[in-house]
Amino acid sequence: MHFRPCIDIHNGKVKQIVGGSLTDENDFARENFVSEQDAAWYARLYQKDGLKGGHIIQLNSKDSPYYGATKSQALAALKTYPGGLQVGGGITAENAAEYLDAGASHVIVTSYVFRDGQISYENLEQMKVAVGKERLVLDLSCRKKGTYYYIVTDRWQKFTSVPVTKELLTELSGWCDEFLVHAVDVEGKASGIEEGLAVLLGDWQGIPVTYAGGVGSMEDVLRLRELGRGRLDVTIGSALDLFGGCIPYRDVVYLE
Repeated sequence: MHFRPCIDIHNGKVKQIVGGSLTDENDFARENFVSEQDAAWYARLYQKDGLKGGHIIQLNSKDSPYYGATKSQALAALKTYPGGLQVGGGITAENAAEYLDAGASHVIVTSYVFRDGQISYENLEQMKVAVGKERLVLDLSCRKKGTYYYIVTDRWQKFTSVPVTKELLTELSGWCDEFLVHAVDVEGKASGIEEGLAVLLGDWQGIPVTYAGGVGSMEDVLRLRELGRGRLDVTIGSALDLFGGCIPYRDVVYLE
């Protein structure tokens, strides 16, 4: 298990939000923390500590009046730490090169690939052609409905009909280098991990998987390591002292 840092950007500012509260209407999100530092500041910190594979997530839609400011923050962070960070949020086959040229190691995609509630294999192939399997991360952010975790798109607002299963992971692993999985129902709540999802992801063996959502203490980190059989990397947001939480950043930098 390794710690993967994050930089979430909303309305042009680095924030930690409650994931399930995000809505495009009025660009609203319930905020846990709004940083006085810009995205480049966090990128410099992660670079100094040798952390790789962290992700920048742009949380505004392209139609938002804040989109330009959010994108500028993301590009500045990428240029500050070239090759050290991944980026997601509104990425398509047409604009991916801009982010890679700015310094992203990978681009992260959900909504472009999961269209109209289904997997768009046409878009998946276009993305693979545009950036290559080795630079593509598929974000399988999901919410529970019934007994399954279903992938959600459009900044976690829309359910697809695609459940996260081991069979799906095996299939999609042929198209990408890593998976990022936000447990959206607990994202930003620091109230404990989504244990069923951790077990599911840990039971699968394949390409790297990073889990995000609900970590509120080091006990949660240890529980994730146990349930995920040591196969999952972890992102910690709201609970980290960098973002106003109680977990010391220095305690997780060299997590193994």
